[in-house]
Amino acid sequence: MALVLFLIGIECVLVMGVHRVVERIRENVELTVILRENISDTELTRLDTMLRMAPYSREVQFVSAQQALDEHIANMGEDPTKYLGYNPLTASYRVMLSSDYVQTDKIHQIAQRLESLAYVQRVLYPDDVISALDTNVNKYSILILGIAAILLLVAVSLIFTTIRLQVYSRRFLINTMKLVGAKSWAIKSPIVKRNLLIGLIAAVIAVVLLAGLLAYAKYDLGFVIIDLSVYNFAILFSVLTVCGLLIMLVASLIATGRYIRMTTNDLYFV
Repeated sequence: MALVLFLIGIECVLVMGVHRVVERIRENVELTVILRENISDTELTRLDTMLRMAPYSREVQFVSAQQALDEHIANMGEDPTKYLGYNPLTASYRVMLSSDYVQTDKIHQIAQRLESLAYVQRVLYPDDVISALDTNVNKYSILILGIAAILLLVAVSLIFTTIRLQVYSRRFLINTMKLVGAKSWAIKSPIVKRNLLIGLIAAVIAVVLLAGLLAYAKYDLGFVIIDLSVYNFAILFSVLTVCGLLIMLVASLIATGRYIRMTTNDLYFV
């Protein structure tokens, strides 16, 4: 049971790891709002307030025309003012988006709303990166969930078979209890309680094994899948405990109920 829950835990860690990577990529997506040259101080203040209070804004940075020119010179190694006689760059805002809004439809709506303002020239964002991110996240999420479902089905089948064999060895005891008038739950109760305890202990063992695996990956291999935080381990322990108890409960009830419904003669032929 501990090995089955350990396998389920690895699947959960993979899902959490993919989610962590996607969150980090989305948090680095930047929206650039290029302003018109004739923007007034009142309009600039209004835009600044709107961007900083918007739910999609995680961080907002104002870049003046001079700052944009300095960055251009530092990156390109040339000063366009020497040839043009003026600064061709305009002021802009760099908006770091919240990860929940880094989706093709949502970011397109944000860009359209901002471009409808008279003092906004245009809005730039990495459309190709966001589209590729949406496509790949959906594709790999389905793949991981599909593999997890197959492995979980195999693991649960093994547990059900093990519990069936456990109850099979007690089938005559179950029949004797039924013949002396024991109620159905009185027969099932000892088996269910024992298996629930096994499920709980198995969850603890599985979490300890996962902690060791993640610590080895981080400190010896330098590979961080998820943060080794109390919060993450609390989630893992909760998921594995629920899975362990649920699997053991259902398997115990099904296996025990089968032999309770059998007659004494039928027990000799199973």
